[in-house]
Amino acid sequence: MHPMEKTTDGKTRVDLAVDQIIQVILDHDMKAGDKLPNEYELAHELGIGRSTLREAIKRLVARNILTARQGAGTFVSEKNGVPEDPLGLTFMMEEGEEILALDLQDIRLMLEPEICAIVARSATQEQIDQLQEYCDEVTRRIEADENYSSADAKLHRYLAECSGNRVLLNLIPIITSTISVAITVTNDENRVLSIAEHQRIIDAIRHHDPEGAKYSMIAHLNTSRSSMIRQLGVKEKA
Repeated sequence: MHPMEKTTDGKTRVDLAVDQIIQVILDHDMKAGDKLPNEYELAHELGIGRSTLREAIKRLVARNILTARQGAGTFVSEKNGVPEDPLGLTFMMEEGEEILALDLQDIRLMLEPEICAIVARSATQEQIDQLQEYCDEVTRRIEADENYSSADAKLHRYLAECSGNRVLLNLIPIITSTISVAITVTNDENRVLSIAEHQRIIDAIRHHDPEGAKYSMIAHLNTSRSSMIRQLGVKEKA
């Protein structure tokens, strides 16, 4: 198979190799400046071809995860890498995902209420129908006692996409990276409550009510934030 040919899950062999190398760094608790195994050893360890490995390393160098020093080898970068998002959240999560989740929740409170207001002003019927479909899927999974974090993330991601703001699209990782961690940190105590909260947001958007959509999202995020603070035992910032 060609390195750029997609596998059954939609990823290329290079994409998979990138994921594997990141996992090696995390599994071995490698720090900035640590050297990776040489090309032959790493390719053998990962079970991939050397051409695939070289392309994966190029991508990781471009993302500031790795740095290549001619004649010396490949090292973990000191630039706080950017794996799949513009903020380097993958490695930050490893350092303390619970506290990071609270910080991200605060950023979400700055972004998502305004996103909802924008969407409520301009949403098409097609977008509203799709939002309702995603909302219903979250509800179905919760009621079936299934893992719903990916469906929840899809709903919030699509809300951001509906804003039509291209900069916001690059900030979506702030939103989606928080959801599964928030569920874990809060012991999933808000799963049933979130059904009604999501529906209130969608209803406000359906009625083109920017203020209603904005404050429904604020209420939704604050429910989770309050649970985080209680579970983590942290004090409110002054």
